[in-house]
Amino acid sequence: MHIKNDPFEASALTTILVVSDMAKSKLFYVDVLGAKIFREYGGDSLVLEFLGNWILLVTPGGPTNDKPDTHFMAPVDNNSVSHSFTIRVKDCTRSYEILKQNGADFITPPIARGAETRCFFHDPDGHLFEISEYREQ
Repeated sequence: MHIKNDPFEASALTTILVVSDMAKSKLFYVDVLGAKIFREYGGDSLVLEFLGNWILLVTPGGPTNDKPDTHFMAPVDNNSVSHSFTIRVKDCTRSYEILKQNGADFITPPIARGAETRCFFHDPDGHLFEISEYREQ
């Protein structure tokens, strides 16, 4: 679909994740996942480039004049998910082994579900990640 007068011309999408411990999250995203640091802002914000996407890690914060009733908070429960990432991989088992070796803590090993093999892990604050392999049948 083409939108006349596209409001997003030459734009990029950034995902914001609220984290409770910036140092711990920085280690996870850079050392475990291999994200690249683009920019840091005074210890409470970190811009990462990951798989061609932008992730902005921020610490919790209260309302501001441009969002007067909004609070940024880290997840409080690993078992309740409002946002997750899916990373399509070539070989789920291989990716699982590498990430596990790098320090990712998986919920289960890869499980085959028909043409898809997938498994899940959390970042230090409980944000959910899935790695998924799809094979043509």
